[in-house]
Amino acid sequence: MPETRRQAESIMPRPQHPIAFLRGFLEKPKEVGSIIPSSRWMERRITRTADLAHAKLAIELGPGTGGTTKALLAAMAPDAKLLAIEINPGFCDLIRESIDDPRLIVHEGSAADIPEALVKHDLCAPDVVLSGIPFSTMSRELGLAILRSVKSSLAPGGRFVAYQFRDVVHTLGKQVFGPASRQLELLNMPPMRVYRWDIPSETSETSELSK
Repeated sequence: MPETRRQAESIMPRPQHPIAFLRGFLEKPKEVGSIIPSSRWMERRITRTADLAHAKLAIELGPGTGGTTKALLAAMAPDAKLLAIEINPGFCDLIRESIDDPRLIVHEGSAADIPEALVKHDLCAPDVVLSGIPFSTMSRELGLAILRSVKSSLAPGGRFVAYQFRDVVHTLGKQVFGPASRQLELLNMPPMRVYRWDIPSETSETSELSK
């Protein structure tokens, strides 16, 4: 490749830049949760809330252009795996091109089909599922299907973390998981709600049954 072309390409916006995120929002607003990616403060809150440092396998639903994906990988152990499930084929291509990490597996498909994605990639039950997909723009039936897919996939003692502008995911999530613990990240535009549901471990379930 000529040197001038190489230099020109080095200063062009990379796929993970906000312009790619905005383009995806304008093309398919129901599949993209925001016009702009999450702030770095939001990313830090997500990784802390999910306790990613101790996860062997995590799933990210709706990674978009991969900004949050990078933050998740940075917080995970060297031997961990991250399965990113994205329904937008263009975003899948962008993530594969822009993130070179052997721990990352990009799967094109619906968040309602987590068990099938795990089987396809020969993965066990995840410790954590994280979601930034916009539950407020999808049908109630699809939202519940996704949440049930999450619950059926999580390992005992695992957790589900969802970050949203609105509270629709909590309204639906209470029907599947029960009430969530809630946080609010003000250093994001707009401010973001963060919900966490914890799946009981096998030990705690056994203790409850023996009472």
